[in-house]
Amino acid sequence: MAEHRSMQRAALLDAARSLLSEGGTEALTFPALAERTGLARSSVYEYFRSRAAVVEELCEADFPVWAAEVEAAMAQADGPEGKIEAYVRKQLELVGDRRHRAVVAISASELDAGAREKIRAAHGGLIAMIVEALADLGHAEPRLTAMLLQGVVDAAVRRIELGAAEHPDVITRAAVSMALDGVRG
Repeated sequence: MAEHRSMQRAALLDAARSLLSEGGTEALTFPALAERTGLARSSVYEYFRSRAAVVEELCEADFPVWAAEVEAAMAQADGPEGKIEAYVRKQLELVGDRRHRAVVAISASELDAGAREKIRAAHGGLIAMIVEALADLGHAEPRLTAMLLQGVVDAAVRRIELGAAEHPDVITRAAVSMALDGVRG
């Protein structure tokens, strides 16, 4: 029975990812989750008390995976500049990933305090990854620099997500260039 509930919960989360990546937060409704999973709408409530609870669980499941992928890319890079480049490139590479599109949709929505705090904590974990590389480059305020660097990444993500006129590779090269020129400055 526990295995069945776990599989149903996973199916609901997968359906939520699809709905978010296809239609944003407006698409994430319990009737839509029920339809995607073949469950009765009342059954969806047995797994999640609210849409915010679905969002919170997605954050708990997907942010660590995303962060681990960024961290792995950084671990393979040489030197602080290589780590910074890997940090930017990997996040922008993940834009096409369904989990990332769901996270972006979640981040753009009106959320309750618990969900917003989980997103803040996850972003804080991402930023913490790059602080050491920035300190190694001699930045007096590496945490502040990391937050500003993440702002460049976030702007590039939004540009790619919006389907900007520029190809994603052009946006990525520009973001990497800004990041590296900025951290060297």
